[in-house]
Amino acid sequence: MRKIHFQDLGHFDYKACWDYQEELFAESVNRKIAIRKGEDLPQPKNHLLFVEHPPVFTLGKSGEETNLLLSQDQLKEQDISYYKINRGGDITYHGPGQVVGYPIFDLDQFFTDIHKYLRYLEEAIILMLSEYKIEGDRIDGLTGVWIGKGTDNPRKIAALGVKCSRWVTMHGFALNVNTELGYFDKIIPCGIDDKAVTSMAFELGEKVDESEVKEKLKMHLSNLFDADIVAS
Repeated sequence: MRKIHFQDLGHFDYKACWDYQEELFAESVNRKIAIRKGEDLPQPKNHLLFVEHPPVFTLGKSGEETNLLLSQDQLKEQDISYYKINRGGDITYHGPGQVVGYPIFDLDQFFTDIHKYLRYLEEAIILMLSEYKIEGDRIDGLTGVWIGKGTDNPRKIAALGVKCSRWVTMHGFALNVNTELGYFDKIIPCGIDDKAVTSMAFELGEKVDESEVKEKLKMHLSNLFDADIVAS
């Protein structure tokens, strides 16, 4: 059975984690290139990283800088980092109380369909939310997981943004569990200015056990991708 090597990195600086992702990503891509050249090597490892970042805004390749509503001086004053990064999507926030997942998967070992991959990430979150009696859903044309679809108050609970090269993925999803939602007022999240952002804690009216959420997410990802998730 396929294996996914799991690490919970805890509270970890965004740039240091991005560099670590890049290392794992490059290792997988380089191994695939070597195999295609005829070298007798095992298939690349699949990795899943969970992490919680200090406050940071990240802007994807298709994003608009005008969706950041703070100046560089204000970012510095409020101790918020800011990076332009190599994933798809627009601007988002990462910070304490959020579960961020970075799957570095060789999709040649699963399926070579990036849209299906994104839907699987969303589905794992939707299934996990259902265990808390929170109805997560998709909105046509908008990546991520939403609450209140079809109402006059749709609100995003999880954002997705990935990079894929030679069918190896990096970056991933950010799920608002106990996140301080005020940070989203400092940006136009994902470039969408007519919809709100929410968290599990806000929807439930109480703090949520993040370690429990992580275990449930791992279970659903394991089932969807038909792989064993093992400690790295």
